[in-house]
Amino acid sequence: MTDEKKQEFTRRISLANTTDMVIVIYDIALSYMDEASQAIDAGDKNALMRDIIQIRKTINELIGSLNYDYSPSGELLQLYIYCSRRLVSVQTKGDKDALREIISIISRLRDAYAQIADTNTSGPVMENSQSVYAGLTYGRNDLNEDVLGSGNRGFLA
Repeated sequence: MTDEKKQEFTRRISLANTTDMVIVIYDIALSYMDEASQAIDAGDKNALMRDIIQIRKTINELIGSLNYDYSPSGELLQLYIYCSRRLVSVQTKGDKDALREIISIISRLRDAYAQIADTNTSGPVMENSQSVYAGLTYGRNDLNEDVLGSGNRGFLA
């Protein structure tokens, strides 16, 4: 994953509420899945293994974020376990069909969370994080972001 993507995900996480956080995790997983697909095409087994490890970490994070007080969590758990099992086929055989199936499942779940994201009116999960304002400064060909707020970067002093 490029440093720019990591910075973008970090920025999104610092501003995310609980629903947005799950969407960011889905986006991270999908990003690693795209990289895994490219690694399969290139025949780069080392890159594929690194990407699969990261995909597993995101799936484990999604499993850990489930709230079993609500009914769809059991079904989501089964889907996450299924995706994790299908990753074995991707890992051992370089099976792009299995990877496409996982991407399809994760994409649909991500889209479902994106549809309900507006109903979550809770504040950001990270307290005391810096506010990011886009468009305050800009260059000739790019938009820069300016960070305002305390210098504690999310940590209480």
